[in-house]
Amino acid sequence: MRLDQALLLSSELTDVSPTPDIDLELLLCHLLQQPRSYLFTWPEYQLSDAECQQLTELLARRKAGEPVAHIIGQRGFWSFDLAVSSDTLIPRPDTELLVETALQLGLPVDARVADLGTGTGAIALALASEQPYWQLVASDIVTGAVALAERNRQRLGLNNVTLLQGSWFEPHQGGYDLVISNPPYIDEQDPHLAAGDLRFEPKTALVAAEKGLADIRCISEQARSYLQPGGWLLFEHGYEQAPAVRDLLQELGFTVVTTWRDLADHERVTGGRWLNKEEHYADR
Repeated sequence: MRLDQALLLSSELTDVSPTPDIDLELLLCHLLQQPRSYLFTWPEYQLSDAECQQLTELLARRKAGEPVAHIIGQRGFWSFDLAVSSDTLIPRPDTELLVETALQLGLPVDARVADLGTGTGAIALALASEQPYWQLVASDIVTGAVALAERNRQRLGLNNVTLLQGSWFEPHQGGYDLVISNPPYIDEQDPHLAAGDLRFEPKTALVAAEKGLADIRCISEQARSYLQPGGWLLFEHGYEQAPAVRDLLQELGFTVVTTWRDLADHERVTGGRWLNKEEHYADR
């Protein structure tokens, strides 16, 4: 089978993926250990019998619904590739808005940042790559996730990130200029949990009680004791949850509560600033 013929096999993935062409290209790049440009530069490349058999096996896994990221063991995020596993969520483009927003907050040059529920380490590592003088402390309750994030950190050579194991603020000392998180925020009854890639991802990283708001509430309440005066709290959340998250932050005393929209124009990230008592009184 020629490479240009292999690319036509994307038609087999149309029932399981909204992006069958991209899926097949990623599988071929993984199989051949070549960049995407190779697929179109050498269309006449003849796959060996072994490569054809491996491609058949990869396609079978994808047709069974297994995420491409799990099949090839990595996913692109920000400006790099991250190793992924069944211990963590697969990094998604929506979460890059969380990184972009944090970088626009005007934090100190030597800011201290906590990333709660770090998973693959995506958020912390992206921020660390853009702000080498920031000190980031990233944590996750899942031991396997912490180990995976540490492997990603070492491979990227980012020495301004420390990985810790524990639930939310449990392993943290405080004094942060920013607390950032992409916590579980999907309602337990959401039908999307039974479809697509979500079927293969850990439910503990996806689902929260109180219609998806329980962990956001927990982090928001505790963050007040871990933020520097003037520090920011920033969340990713579901596209219908922004009003509830704004109300929660305002009720807890956060100011400058703001929501940012993603590329699909959905309200995706919300944050607020924590002031000390004197500043809070003056702000009002």
